[in-house]
Amino acid sequence: MSFEKVDYFIENEVRAFKFVIDMLECSMKEAQRYIDKQRLFCEGEVVSQKSLMIKGNISLVRFIPNSKGLKPIFQSNDFALFDKPSGLLVHPKNRKTFYSLTDEVKYLFGNDANIVHRIDKETSGLVLVAKHKKAEIFFKNAFQNKEINKGYIALVKGKIDKELFIDEPIKINRDYSKIKIKVFIDKTGKKAQTIVKPLHYNKESNTTLVEALPLTGRQHQIRVHLFHMKHSILGDPIYGTDFQTASDYLDGLLDENKRIKSTGAKRLMLHANWIEFRYKNIFKIFTREVFSS
Repeated sequence: MSFEKVDYFIENEVRAFKFVIDMLECSMKEAQRYIDKQRLFCEGEVVSQKSLMIKGNISLVRFIPNSKGLKPIFQSNDFALFDKPSGLLVHPKNRKTFYSLTDEVKYLFGNDANIVHRIDKETSGLVLVAKHKKAEIFFKNAFQNKEINKGYIALVKGKIDKELFIDEPIKINRDYSKIKIKVFIDKTGKKAQTIVKPLHYNKESNTTLVEALPLTGRQHQIRVHLFHMKHSILGDPIYGTDFQTASDYLDGLLDENKRIKSTGAKRLMLHANWIEFRYKNIFKIFTREVFSS
């Protein structure tokens, strides 16, 4: 399991946050966040007060890395790049998540290593990891300041024969009763812009291989923008499919054969293909292509 309850016994009283700091060797802020997530127990009861004096039987729900041998495709002293497979979560969704990319990161590089950005579970491709806190701060600031660029490739339905600039705001869906999508195009949503460049059209399958360049970083941005333009990504079980298929997917009931029949592929044909950034006065570009039409 990625999360395991570890038991301790302490005779002398100690403040809850101090116990977490000592056991996890973390900062005060991290200890407080840990307690807020209800991962500290005293005599079987959840500890919610950070300054509570605790003693006796104490339990911590700790993240225990569960490696499956996935290795980075590149690493330096400060950062690493993984080629994440489609279907793998970047971060554990909850305590029941058995395995995610975070497992490999913590297993290989220790507790201070962290993934500095996200890609969807269904999307494959490059994920940047900071090996220590100083690098994490640098890369997160770089993302925030738009100093890191990313490019994707996707295989989409239909013919795209010219470059598209999609400037459509995206809003989070709060009602799953009528439509099984996480986000949708809405004028009251947040600004979202994507450039789509056609690379190759396959007449036989009526599909186009495209490069997608997100200028903003909204959830499911490329997927919903292409769906909006009536060029859904092959293998997408949510955007561009029927209500029942999306519902079955979200409930874990969509088998591979039905997915292929409904969406055109057994996986989402979207891949984080390249990433570029400047680090310590060196400009780096990484590319990892995995499929073509």
